[in-house]
Amino acid sequence: MSEVPSTLVRRLWLHYVDWVYAAYWEARHAIAPRATHDFTSGSLVPVLLLPGVYETWRFLEPVAALANALGHPVHVVPSFGYNRGSIPSMAELAQRYLDDNDLRDVIIIAHSKGGLIGKHMMVTDDTDGRIARIITVNTPFGGSVWARYALRRTLREFSPNDVTLAALTGLSASNARITSIYSADDPIIPGGSELAGAVNITLPLVGHFRVLSSPLLLSTIRHLLRPPAGP
Repeated sequence: MSEVPSTLVRRLWLHYVDWVYAAYWEARHAIAPRATHDFTSGSLVPVLLLPGVYETWRFLEPVAALANALGHPVHVVPSFGYNRGSIPSMAELAQRYLDDNDLRDVIIIAHSKGGLIGKHMMVTDDTDGRIARIITVNTPFGGSVWARYALRRTLREFSPNDVTLAALTGLSASNARITSIYSADDPIIPGGSELAGAVNITLPLVGHFRVLSSPLLLSTIRHLLRPPAGP
């Protein structure tokens, strides 16, 4: 087999494995539920996890374990469910959680749609300045071309022409507080997740979901969570 077909077959296989990984975490959440407060101990600044569409917080469990082991209390929004609401409505829920629990200097770590929710919170909902910065993984800041063909409104929200997405794109002053990490080959977001004005980190990985447990991603997040150096 020539090099080009071999590369194509490998990419298709990795895309398939990516979906199997997503199905695994969906099943794991249903079969073996885990309490949302398991990771809330810690003396460092709080971390809030925001999953992607049709995902529960369990998709980010490897990230939760890492952040908590470093000393961060990790929070999730119990009312999020499978994150099927609109970006503004889910941002309102998440912001209410921060307000009700009086969390400050919060670092948001988000996957996919969660990153758009986090940015919406930062530019619209967070009137008390509770959010310090956001770390996103494979977030469609510029939308996804596939969303144009989606039958459900939940997925069409990621169209590059969507009103909410366009509004968030125009609000760029906060981008300096966002770090966008993304796979070099993301079949769900073919255009990538680069965000103008943000810190952009491309990882040599394939997939949209499986990256969440990649040692390379976890090492990158560990580095980003390091306390700033002293004077």
